Amino acid sequence: MSEKKQALKIPTPWRIKRYYVYVIATIISLSLPWIIIDGNHFFLLSFDKMKLHLAFVQFDMQELYLMPFLLMLMFLGIFGMTVVGGRVFCGWVCPQTVFRVIYRDLIETKILGLRGRIKNKQKEPDMSKPENKVKKVIAVLMWSVLAVIAGADFIWYFVPPEDFFNYLNNPADHMTMIGFVLGVAAFLIYDIVFLKENFCIYVCPYSRVQSVLYDDHTVMALYDMHRGGDIYEGHEKKFTKQKELQAFEPTAECTTCEQCVTVCPTHIDIRQGLQLECINCLECVDACTTVMGKLGKPSLVTWSSDYEIVDQKGKTKYFRPKVLAYIALLVGISIILGMMGSTKEHMLLNINKETRLYSTKALNDGRVRVDNSYVFLLQNTENEKMKFYFDIIPPKGMEGKIKIIKPSKPFMATPGAKKKKVVTLRTTEVLVSDPRKDTIIPITIHAYAFDKDGKKSEKVSVIRKSTFIFPKESILKAAK
Repeated sequence: MSEKKQALKIPTPWRIKRYYVYVIATIISLSLPWIIIDGNHFFLLSFDKMKLHLAFVQFDMQELYLMPFLLMLMFLGIFGMTVVGGRVFCGWVCPQTVFRVIYRDLIETKILGLRGRIKNKQKEPDMSKPENKVKKVIAVLMWSVLAVIAGADFIWYFVPPEDFFNYLNNPADHMTMIGFVLGVAAFLIYDIVFLKENFCIYVCPYSRVQSVLYDDHTVMALYDMHRGGDIYEGHEKKFTKQKELQAFEPTAECTTCEQCVTVCPTHIDIRQGLQLECINCLECVDACTTVMGKLGKPSLVTWSSDYEIVDQKGKTKYFRPKVLAYIALLVGISIILGMMGSTKEHMLLNINKETRLYSTKALNDGRVRVDNSYVFLLQNTENEKMKFYFDIIPPKGMEGKIKIIKPSKPFMATPGAKKKKVVTLRTTEVLVSDPRKDTIIPITIHAYAFDKDGKKSEKVSVIRKSTFIFPKESILKAAK
């Protein structure tokens, strides 16, 4: 039977699967800023309006205690992905990789034909040809347009699109925003067109962190030297031809075609072993799968672990203690974040008592009026103007004896603006009879907004603890 008839069926290349992920990631990143529910975005960190939108819930900047949990989720998620799948984030999600594929594989190769083919990433275009110079300029211009769009999309997570395009009508008043967009675009042009994968190799700190996170069961692109043969001795290549290799290792299956080398975007030879430059794009796996598949053999480069391929101790263990610990941490932080986010207050209220403890005044009927004054600093965190007022909840037995004198009626508060109100509480009753000292009476302040029907809003409502100071008997007698 001929080798052609023995050829194995080639599965869908990892490269194509990566393209699907890239498309989904691009659609999500471009569309999320435009999705608004009840006036709120999925994620928006607005320094302009001092707001944080998270999962379509709006938080004030004073509630930025949620941000550390978001950062922990992001970093633990990436670290957990690395423990399980190596630099899978770099090859499958990282914007640097996505942008390089768009520029090199789509614009330069498919659209303009500046490069010969996608499978050869080592051969740079011959720029001595005039037509190639023109194509290069067109490629850079095309990418520049996409870079500006990418820069704008990045800014939309800090300045929402509805404000962004309004600001563009008065560019002179918003040069900082425009400067950020152009700055991000300029960096992307330099990075993608000139720096290329050197960013992944020399600039990105993640490649240095990954080696600490790896273990024997971390899945990555690996060359099976037990089947293919040992090509390298240290950093030196021992064999360049299959005959030379088989002269020392007769059972070696590597054809030394070096398809796995020419297709690598970071310019490494996967047969040399684990290297920091590998971004787990699995292009080398696709290349070897195609070559060996035509010979009726499985690929010599696979997405597997040292434990399974190099050490040959057994199957890769995915749910090992380290991975379970990451899962537990991610679930725990997500629960904490959800609980803290669910307790969001739809108004902010700080209460400070005035330096004067109280004031007293004798009344005509022989009673003494006792006033306590406070400074309420209220902020409406909703998206619309609302009327606010307060209720006083005294201890049991004192109901109705402490009343609000000032303000005498509800007041309006605009969204985002801090409203300062001097509040005076008064009693004409003898709440406590203590001959030795003033008495601190705990009270509860219930602040609330009115809904459109003029009723107390259950949503925009907060409770604060405070105190009412009642004077000792000698002060009351002196006031009379």
